[in-house]
Amino acid sequence: MIFETAPKEGAQVMILSCSGGSNVGQLSNQAAVELTGEGFGKMSCLAGIGGELMGFIHSAITTPMVVVIDGCPIGCGKSCFEKADVPIKAYIVLTELGIEKNGDLELKAEDIAKVKEAVKHKVAEYAQKNCDTINPGPAFPQGS
Repeated sequence: MIFETAPKEGAQVMILSCSGGSNVGQLSNQAAVELTGEGFGKMSCLAGIGGELMGFIHSAITTPMVVVIDGCPIGCGKSCFEKADVPIKAYIVLTELGIEKNGDLELKAEDIAKVKEAVKHKVAEYAQKNCDTINPGPAFPQGS
């Protein structure tokens, strides 16, 4: 993977996740929380994008790496970005990872790990295709 160890100002990963009322919605959210806690990027507010709040939109546009994690093919997160005309650099749908959508909110550690690995893989894949060094450092512009 193409990651630096020390944060550089202005180089970061923004993670926005579904938090719907199913296992995959909650898995999306939990993976984003854990990745943020581990220092791999920083969560931001998907509702801020969907609500067309300019501070959130500006942060998403100016952050070099934006990852959107949707739980299922309904694609609420992707729809928020499309409506706000904000580009997505990496997009993941958990049901496409083989995780079946259901109403069980007791999350499995192996599913959370699978989602986190998928996010890291998508970021590395994007960086490789675009010859970028993406730093998963902790910060992005204020207002996010």
